[in-house]
Amino acid sequence: MSHHHHHHHNQSGKNLKIAFFLNLGFTILEFFGGIYVNSVAIMSDAVHDLGDSLSLGTAWYLDKKSHKAADNKYSFGYKRFSLLGALINSLVLIAGSVYVISEAVGRLFDPQPSDAQGMIVFAIIGVLVNGYAAWKLSGGSSLNEKTVSWHLLEDVLGWVAVLIVAIVLKFTDNQYLDPALSLLITLYILYNVIIRLKETLYIFLQGVPKEINPEKIKEDILKINNIDSLHHMHVWSLEGEHHVFTSHIKLKNITCFQELFEVKKQIKNLLKKYHFDHYTIETELDNETCELISSEKHDHDDEHRHDHHKHSH
Repeated sequence: MSHHHHHHHNQSGKNLKIAFFLNLGFTILEFFGGIYVNSVAIMSDAVHDLGDSLSLGTAWYLDKKSHKAADNKYSFGYKRFSLLGALINSLVLIAGSVYVISEAVGRLFDPQPSDAQGMIVFAIIGVLVNGYAAWKLSGGSSLNEKTVSWHLLEDVLGWVAVLIVAIVLKFTDNQYLDPALSLLITLYILYNVIIRLKETLYIFLQGVPKEINPEKIKEDILKINNIDSLHHMHVWSLEGEHHVFTSHIKLKNITCFQELFEVKKQIKNLLKKYHFDHYTIETELDNETCELISSEKHDHDDEHRHDHHKHSH
């Protein structure tokens, strides 16, 4: 298992690295090309690609960082760093999109001719370079790789669109096509980025992973013999893939250590099927009172009384 896992880690880093260098080289080429053929679509794409290169760079760096083992500074390890990568990428994309929109709107009011032939050549290179990089990253499972492969995929779409416009421009002289098109693509990109950003922030704010139902876990645990109740149950995710579970469990009718071990074993077996990266279980015996529970219990009792009051009416 660990061998396979390790291989996957190396692979994601390598893919990000390839995509980073491809993109960076292409961005430099684009800046000069955009000036040469006088196309706002290519210039704004160059800025966009520069943003991509930056975020690929951070993604690659943070991806390396995120595979470091836990230490005294980050006791859960560095996995959350890849989330930071996804967050930075989303913000760069939003900024880039805003820039492209303002450029395109400017061109709608003040149209300018471009060199269609040059645009065609560039668009073909653009489709190939970004297509290859997106394909390298499309199989990635980390949120980071997914965000980055979105980046590249949208670039491919952008270049396909530039190609179509350039071919049309070759035969007609409609200077509104180029900016109108970049507006459409950018709005589509923004829509996707915002969905991703919401996912990333949800994990950042320690939301319960979507595929886990805490109530179901609670029910299953309470079915185990000798368990009275549980409190302080928390489920969260390190970066969308590796999840963490902690809970305090109140036991009843425990007469010997053997029973205690048995209960713990059953809880752990039950948690195994959820693939938690870490789990911590605190058990409390009949006559123990948990200091943490008193404030929680107090609120709960009030609620309970309130419900009871409602029912009796």
